[in-house]
Amino acid sequence: MDRNLAMEFVRITEAAALASSKWMGRGDEKAADQAAVDAMRKAFNSVRINGTVVIGEGERDEAPMLYIGEKVGLCESGLGAGVNCPDVDIALDPLEGTTICATGGVGAISVIAVAERGGFLHAPDTYMEKIAVGPAAKGAIDIDASPEENVRRVAKALGKDVSEVTVVILNRPRHEELIGRVRQVGARIHLIGDGDVSAAVATSWNETGIDLLLGTGGAPEGVIAAAALRCTGGDFQGRLKFRSNEERERAKRMGVTDLDRAYRLDDLARGNVMFCATGVTAGPMLKGVRFLPGRRAHTHSVVMRSQTGTVRTIEAEHSLDLKPVAVV
Repeated sequence: MDRNLAMEFVRITEAAALASSKWMGRGDEKAADQAAVDAMRKAFNSVRINGTVVIGEGERDEAPMLYIGEKVGLCESGLGAGVNCPDVDIALDPLEGTTICATGGVGAISVIAVAERGGFLHAPDTYMEKIAVGPAAKGAIDIDASPEENVRRVAKALGKDVSEVTVVILNRPRHEELIGRVRQVGARIHLIGDGDVSAAVATSWNETGIDLLLGTGGAPEGVIAAAALRCTGGDFQGRLKFRSNEERERAKRMGVTDLDRAYRLDDLARGNVMFCATGVTAGPMLKGVRFLPGRRAHTHSVVMRSQTGTVRTIEAEHSLDLKPVAVV
């Protein structure tokens, strides 16, 4: 994948973020999500790729656009005849944190991860037990160890006291025991309502103060987070947690043979990987969309590549009256 593609992908997340941000705080999750999906799908038509959505909005009968298996990019739109289009797999979430956006909360983002064909685990829409850290604690975590042991290992790797370690956990009833155990060991806890992709990636940013992610969230989001941590040099492990026999059968149809497997970082996202995200609402990692005088808007994005380890942050101003010109 050419490095210039990274800049093309960030234009896609910018488009989705701008569209969904108009629904911030308006209480309509579906409208915010639909705006992001529509804008992202349209923006893919300007990128010279032969792309396949492997993690998206759901199965084809559940989602009219950006569904699993959908082909995207100039090569598939009919506009890209004669151009060189790399074959890529795409994992995306047009609006991670629909509730966050609808309520005007913290940390909603638009996100895309891209890998060479076959680079991502085709994760079923089920839960995943997750543990993530940044580069300084890479190799210190073990999903088979207890929460207490992982907190102690991360503290040692970071040169901190356990009382100085901050663990981010989704605020869910299923995590009551986990939260109690982390508190008992003496670590600090940052509870979040949604958005565990950005929370996992935030472990790689010293400025966020987040050292470790623990808990159970969506499996597709786990793959996207793993892609980002491949780029930052962080670490991620996950194990699928099924809620029904139907979910187990679906996983088998998607090629999962060992249902109890503990996935390491390279099992989830391997090879040449890119990650792009644009803030929708302000959070620990990215600023949110701001609307400026004169029909303009400001966006804040991050673009990362595993091949070079480069992490770029991009702040941009956009005219809301000019429409982008399609690349042909």
